[in-house]
Amino acid sequence: MKLLDQVCRKSEAFVIALKSPIIPDEKKGAVLLALLTDDVNPLTADFCRLIAKKHREYYFKEIVSEFIEQYKRHQGIFKVRLTTAVPISDKLKQMFVNKIKSSTSMKQIELETIVKNEIIGGFILEYADQMADASVAYELNNALKLFRQNDFIFRLR
Repeated sequence: MKLLDQVCRKSEAFVIALKSPIIPDEKKGAVLLALLTDDVNPLTADFCRLIAKKHREYYFKEIVSEFIEQYKRHQGIFKVRLTTAVPISDKLKQMFVNKIKSSTSMKQIELETIVKNEIIGGFILEYADQMADASVAYELNNALKLFRQNDFIFRLR
């Protein structure tokens, strides 16, 4: 399934072709079945054939991504997103994973790292429906809000 998900993510033309009302369903099914190589699990291949048989090619990308999400949820694999201003080493990534494992009930973690120089420094950690923002940009915005709400300066005017 990961292979099929990668194909959907990398090939916008493939997804557009599957969603096109101009292309007949039979041709969409043939394209879908052409993807099935020896690398694909036989159960996954049967699943793709079922999607083609039921003419659900239009939803293929969403079906594959949702299947992967459901699988991860069932297996207890949590996706954690770590955003930093600069790339970090594998050792530091592992330290984050170990800290999360020790402070939460998460035992299997899939860490996704993103580099955004807009946060200036620090990090933003997102998992489940929680976010820990320890970025310099966040702290600077908080300081700016405090300066704007400063009652002392207001009273001087």
